[in-house]
Amino acid sequence: MKCPACDNQLEQRIVGDVAVDVCNNGCAGIWFDNHELQHVDEQHEAAGESLLQIAKNPQTSVDHSEKRFCPKCESQKMMKHFMSVKREVEVDECPNCGGFWLDAGELGQIRDQFETQADREQAAHAYFSDTFGDEIETMLAQGGEKRKRAGSIARMFRFVCPSYYIPGKQKWGAF
Repeated sequence: MKCPACDNQLEQRIVGDVAVDVCNNGCAGIWFDNHELQHVDEQHEAAGESLLQIAKNPQTSVDHSEKRFCPKCESQKMMKHFMSVKREVEVDECPNCGGFWLDAGELGQIRDQFETQADREQAAHAYFSDTFGDEIETMLAQGGEKRKRAGSIARMFRFVCPSYYIPGKQKWGAF
């Protein structure tokens, strides 16, 4: 696979139970297939430590504002969004295969945001409840078109905290 940021050839690296693709001696980005990131995104997950030190070519420059194509799906453009409600780390996610592209340093930032998955989920729950809770409940009570709108708002939330939010799986998720 080719690196979506600098076109370098990605190298497979085994970390714990997963095989990720890294841009070694290029931009130092990392490709995670669907559900792989969750194995290394917390500080206590030792497997992620080896991914914090990928060799970077100092002469490689990356345009972070440019839309990137998925290295796996090739013709599919990835979407940029924040990895958590703290809105500190913006990542690229493929809407087709669910993979994530992290630029150099982003994995470390993600690992530093929350101690555990429970902390991440608690922050997302608090954010969602504060932002949409009352409005969603009112819409649900009104039924019909308002109920559809409540579902749309709940589905949009997955882009704020995609690592665990699935509409309908949380009681506050509306659908």
